Amino acid sequence: MSGFHEVRFPLRLALGATGGPVRRTDIVNLSNGREKRNQRWRDSRRSYDAGSGVKSLTDLYAVLEFFEARGGQLYGFRFRDPVDWTSCAPGEAVSATDQVIGTGDGETVAFQLVKTYADGGGRWTRRIVKPVAGTVVVSVDGVAEPAEAWSVDAAAGIVTFAAGHVPPVGAAVRAGYEFDVPVRFDTDRIDVNLAHFDAGHIPTIPLTEVLA
Repeated sequence: MSGFHEVRFPLRLALGATGGPVRRTDIVNLSNGREKRNQRWRDSRRSYDAGSGVKSLTDLYAVLEFFEARGGQLYGFRFRDPVDWTSCAPGEAVSATDQVIGTGDGETVAFQLVKTYADGGGRWTRRIVKPVAGTVVVSVDGVAEPAEAWSVDAAAGIVTFAAGHVPPVGAAVRAGYEFDVPVRFDTDRIDVNLAHFDAGHIPTIPLTEVLA
């Protein structure tokens, strides 16, 4: 991903951020009183306000330093969603069988990490491009694969199997992981007013997801 720094926004501030997925839907009201809905975006896009995580002058300076190092909106960076940051549900332990990332055909060696959100009414599959190094585990047909059998590109979220370990035809390839969201600052300006800040004012620090 060009224009991206593989560094993470300060975790202590990310945990206090607000925000989540955003979608774009056109809704047309028809003359008969009904409505027609059209999905403008195929995928959702995360949006956050990191200002709500700033609790002290030290926190504020950490954001300013990070902002300057990224050149404002110029370079993207990693951000941990305060709720959705693992391949499993909150409170559960990451497992090598958490998410199906593909099916073996005896030839394919590379598989993109994904996370599927589903219920009885529908499903959506999200590409995971920023797994956290050292957290990824992989299985083939329910059996955990040893570390020497595969590798993962932590900057792109692609699992590649080594020679002699290619998933056979029909084998379910699954993975578990922690992950970050690729984002950038959604402003080239951060306004600071210490008088208001000391009185409880929290600056707005908008972040928006960068889709690969």
